[in-house]
Amino acid sequence: EKFAQAVCFLLVDLYLLTFQPEKALHLLALLDKISAQGNNKNGKGENNSSNKEAANQRLEFTAMLEAAKSKIHQYKVRAYIQMKSSKACKREIKSVMNTAGNSAPSLFLKSNFEYLRGNYRKAVKLLNSSNIAEHPGPIKTGECVRCMFWNNLGCIHFAMGKHNLGIFYFKKALQENDHTCAQLGDGSSEQSKRFTGVPMCALLANKRYELLYNCGIQLLHIGRPLAAFECLMEAVQVYHSNPRLWLRLAECCISANKGGSEQESKGLPCKKGIVQSVIGQGYHRKIVLASQSSQNTAYSDGQSAAIPVASLEFAAICLRNALLLLPEHQQQEPKPENGSKSSSQSGSTESGSENSDVCSGKSLEADKFFSAAPSSPLRKQEVENLRCSILACSAYVALALGDNLMALNHAEKLLHQTKASGSFKFLGHLYAAEALISLDKISDAIAHLNPENVNDVSVGVVPSEQDQGPDKGEDPVEPSGKKTPLCYPSSVTSARAMMLFNLGSAYCLRSEYDKARKCLHQAASMMNTKEIPPEAILLGVYLELQNGNTQLALQIIKRNQLLPSTIHMISPDSRKTAPPSFHPIQPIQMPSSFTQVQRK
Repeated sequence: EKFAQAVCFLLVDLYLLTFQPEKALHLLALLDKISAQGNNKNGKGENNSSNKEAANQRLEFTAMLEAAKSKIHQYKVRAYIQMKSSKACKREIKSVMNTAGNSAPSLFLKSNFEYLRGNYRKAVKLLNSSNIAEHPGPIKTGECVRCMFWNNLGCIHFAMGKHNLGIFYFKKALQENDHTCAQLGDGSSEQSKRFTGVPMCALLANKRYELLYNCGIQLLHIGRPLAAFECLMEAVQVYHSNPRLWLRLAECCISANKGGSEQESKGLPCKKGIVQSVIGQGYHRKIVLASQSSQNTAYSDGQSAAIPVASLEFAAICLRNALLLLPEHQQQEPKPENGSKSSSQSGSTESGSENSDVCSGKSLEADKFFSAAPSSPLRKQEVENLRCSILACSAYVALALGDNLMALNHAEKLLHQTKASGSFKFLGHLYAAEALISLDKISDAIAHLNPENVNDVSVGVVPSEQDQGPDKGEDPVEPSGKKTPLCYPSSVTSARAMMLFNLGSAYCLRSEYDKARKCLHQAASMMNTKEIPPEAILLGVYLELQNGNTQLALQIIKRNQLLPSTIHMISPDSRKTAPPSFHPIQPIQMPSSFTQVQRK
């Protein structure tokens, strides 16, 4: 029985390491039944035994059952953490704390559980209260607890929006990982001597590529896309089947190529965004207006797009890979693999993954997962959100590369997604309109730019029906570090104003200047005067020039705002700058399963 139990535990470990938590839970349920039967047999035999040797055997057997129960509870928590099933995990966590006490494994598991629920400060306290020194070394367990400790701290601070602290902890985790590998003799010259005297479990101690993945996501949030690209390129060599990782690589390329001034990236209108320079003096003084278009400005001359450099051409390949790796959403009963990053006993999670609360998944649909190692497994809703993110980024990249037909194709696919959030619908209309204008289909573009198309601009993930909040009597969930980009419209009113600015530009292309002026004035009345973007001011200058009002156009440039007479009302709902007209939208990395976007 002891041998059979050891084999079962080994199989459970393998299921968890290969990201198959459902199979692990089925086997654990079987082990639960076996241990319960063993308890019954032991209880019956206790009254009949009088032999001292038999009593010792019973004591041994009882101790083995107790140890097995504690181990079963820990394995169950690890499986539920992989599945993000907080309701079921909460029950098992109590059993783990009752059986294992305040040991390092139990505190690490409870800390991960609190992290998934959004109680970040409590998760940090639990990690700090664990006694790492008591835990056996990596040679005995195959786990570097110090590495897990720093990694988990990095994940928690990432979720809190403290990205610089997060990267500091991830670097500490990498140092501990390298130190552990050096102790195990990893990297010695002779392959045959590398593993001499090292237990097989210790071969799993190297977590370098998982840590590099986390470092890459964190660096992307700090604003260092080139450094993030290098980290993620190393990670993708191992986790090449993860569509989310390919999306992150594409986002590194986009962020590295977006350019723009600091004020422009913050969405603040500045005179430098309108006037590039002044030439001449006196009567010959000329004002040179800045070009607002960055399209088709960067190409890799004579270089293959398949070479892994942070270019938009390589971003297009990454996004194509990501789309191909996603399961077909038309299938009724797909057979996705289960997947999650898991460090034994610590349950470490990838920092760029979802950290929202998830229910126990009692229905069949909630039990279906798609493998995305080393990050958390993707549920059906998360896969659809990820698909929308990839399509939005694909449309942006295609527009930046001048491939308008492909951009239109991606934008239309995005609009046809039934699970797309309001923000994705909004972006889909903008991208489709820009592509259609480039294809000289202005009438179709005007249909996309109808302000009535915008009914929601929320940037949150569309929750599934099974997502539930915290239980009664529990502490409220701490706010995560997710913030709406400053350049993204903060309300439906500001989003519609942005659509009207773009609509005015489209009317100008058809020489319908009266309609364009009407759109401009209507949009300006929906925003604060100081928050009108530079592109809208340039549109006003263009309209005045077309109307022959040169002096009025010069006054608009000088004041860096539309004339007060054009603004009839100010909406209190609009607090942030609406993005400019007809320019590609830049992705901004978020810890959720999809990417938010802002206008340049």
